[in-house]
Amino acid sequence: MKKTLLAEFTAREGTQDEVARLIGEYALKVREEEGNVVFDVYTKEAAPRAFWIFEVYRDQAAFEAHLNAAYGGPFNAALVPLIEEDASVLTFLTPLATES
Repeated sequence: MKKTLLAEFTAREGTQDEVARLIGEYALKVREEEGNVVFDVYTKEAAPRAFWIFEVYRDQAAFEAHLNAAYGGPFNAALVPLIEEDASVLTFLTPLATES
């Protein structure tokens, strides 16, 4: 089963451009991961300092490989001082079963 989540955080005042640069570089690496299906980065139209990242991984093992990637730790270490939260807020999503 695919592992799907929404990661969100808010750039501190004046750090939005640096956060956008960091997440852009990180996204390029994540999208190259074998088990990554989607890694889309958004900002909120009404609040451009609010970042939302929609992530989908092939399965739990692919998500764990993502968490253990060598570039994840340095990315998070660089990101944390630039955002309002203590870390990215993760919301794990479950697909709604629908009839076709």
